[in-house]
Amino acid sequence: MATIHDVAALAGVSVSSVSNVLSGRTDKLGAETYRRVEAAISQLNYRPNRAARQLKTGHTPMLGLLVPSTANPMYGQLALKIEAAAQERYGYRLLLANTHRDKQHEARMFEDLLSFGVQSVIVVSSMDDERHLENAVARGLAVVSYDRSIDLAEHSQVDHVSPDNFQAGYIATDHLIAHGHTRLAFLVPGGKTVSRSNKVAGFLKRVSEAGLQGSSEVIEGQVAETFGDSELADLGFAMASQIKAMRPMPTGIVTVNDLLAIGLMAGLHQVGLHVPQDVSVVGMDGLSIAAFTNPGLTSVSMPLDAMADAMVQRVVERSQQLELPPINMIFQPDLVGRQSVATPANS
Repeated sequence: MATIHDVAALAGVSVSSVSNVLSGRTDKLGAETYRRVEAAISQLNYRPNRAARQLKTGHTPMLGLLVPSTANPMYGQLALKIEAAAQERYGYRLLLANTHRDKQHEARMFEDLLSFGVQSVIVVSSMDDERHLENAVARGLAVVSYDRSIDLAEHSQVDHVSPDNFQAGYIATDHLIAHGHTRLAFLVPGGKTVSRSNKVAGFLKRVSEAGLQGSSEVIEGQVAETFGDSELADLGFAMASQIKAMRPMPTGIVTVNDLLAIGLMAGLHQVGLHVPQDVSVVGMDGLSIAAFTNPGLTSVSMPLDAMADAMVQRVVERSQQLELPPINMIFQPDLVGRQSVATPANS
């Protein structure tokens, strides 16, 4: 069985250079050195002893990812992107857990990660209170928070990466207004998060600019769980009856995410309304399944590839240099138009 010394000898480099390649510290190597090490690893079919590596360094080459609930396929898509970036760029494996946006559960997961030697974690929570994240950083865990932004003047030691959720709400609403809709609604589950509040703010801003405050409203759905992450499609389906009973009924609806929109469209069909003939619908997320609904769901797509790459790169850098100043990266969404939006029938 080949050893790290065999790889170094074949590549004509030091053992530390091979270790840098295995650890993802490629900034310390020239391109030719990196190429020779990779070729030697492949030729010798070298597999590092991960257990020995952990005993030596106290570090497990794994990345933690905490999401509210994988019942929402948005988080499944995000996990795939993060896993690919972590594996391809750094050789890290992904450890995924559901937290239901529970701060105490997240804090317990931080303790578990640290006890297993995992030093890096990406947290999808979007909660206003992130003191438990700051406590984890103080314990030596590198933390990136996804789906909320922060004013760096707050002196947070947590890095933040997020889509521009305000802009997402704004452009979804603008799309409906551009198609002639003047009676609008924004559907959101109960349970406030920073990202949901920002999406609502974008909706209200565009409504205000168009002078439609009197004919537009935010409708909060009732959920069994605090934030309803695992019941979004069911909630959308149930809210269709509420929409039909409204007088006057909105002709254009923005939902806080695609899963809520997909449930809503099914519910509207169930109560005898047609999309987009009676009601136009815009979701947010850019789920791949949005293209296969009937009709195809117009959605504000979040740049998952770019955000996943940024989060993985930053959390690995942070784990190696805890003194780095925090960053706040915001990515711009795009609207993907499909068949769920049309000019209102009575316009």
